[in-house]
Amino acid sequence: MRLNFEALADWATEGRLPDGADGADSESEGAPPPFRAVFISDLHLGTPGCQAEALLDFLKHHPSQTLYLVGDIIDGWQLRRRWYWPQAHNDVVQKLLRRARKGCRIIFIPGNHDEFARGFVGHSFGGIEVLEQAIHTTADGRKLWVIHGDHFDGVIQCAKWLAYLGDNLYEWLLRLNRHLNHWRGRLGLPYWSLSAYLKGKVKTALNYVMDFEVAVATEARRRGLQGVVCGHIHRAEMRVIDGTLYCNDGDWVESHTALVEHLDGRLELVHWSPDAAQARRHAVSAVAVSGSI
Repeated sequence: MRLNFEALADWATEGRLPDGADGADSESEGAPPPFRAVFISDLHLGTPGCQAEALLDFLKHHPSQTLYLVGDIIDGWQLRRRWYWPQAHNDVVQKLLRRARKGCRIIFIPGNHDEFARGFVGHSFGGIEVLEQAIHTTADGRKLWVIHGDHFDGVIQCAKWLAYLGDNLYEWLLRLNRHLNHWRGRLGLPYWSLSAYLKGKVKTALNYVMDFEVAVATEARRRGLQGVVCGHIHRAEMRVIDGTLYCNDGDWVESHTALVEHLDGRLELVHWSPDAAQARRHAVSAVAVSGSI
């Protein structure tokens, strides 16, 4: 099915999908959501690297009262260069619209890759609210600033051409990584991320990540908030920086990570492994911080 931005806007505005696209939802009807809030970002729908099937499986098992889409949901940068929109990416859009119709509050905070949506801030499409930023209050009273985070990226703000170049290089690494892991799979070896390995070996990249995390947490603290939830750098993390809770929900290109809030206000960073035979959720980090922070 051919998809374009105009069609997306039409479908969302009308609160429906193309004929025959809205299939049955396997989620249980009438059951209260087991999660108070779920935060996901950096899906990059419209690129081969998007792990849409894993995301759909995660969403199926994590219904929530509120769902935050923390930027880079649709990759407008890549779609402008080359059109790529398989059925699984359609299914993600369908799932989100269906969830909104069932009463979940969905808040979309555009990032740099879907900056075209920033022109719709303040509007609601198909029950999905488009906001520049949000304040989320946890069940235990902590106020968290929810932003994508690209405004704290000096490359994005001062040398956008370099960001485009880096994006192309990242896509190339992902393609190489898919071929590499195809052969690793045939040898019975687990998934391995080439880009994550290179980031971990490059000191400049590590310094960039640390500077980003500190800058975001510092701004949240300056605003009188107890924490921040962001995305953008594709590095899932949850830690306290100078008394401020910093949460990055990661991405759905490589890490398959999300931040969830349990009904008691406890925050958990989840790595989703849809193929796991046993316990399907694997927490890469979990922190419950008192309301005094």
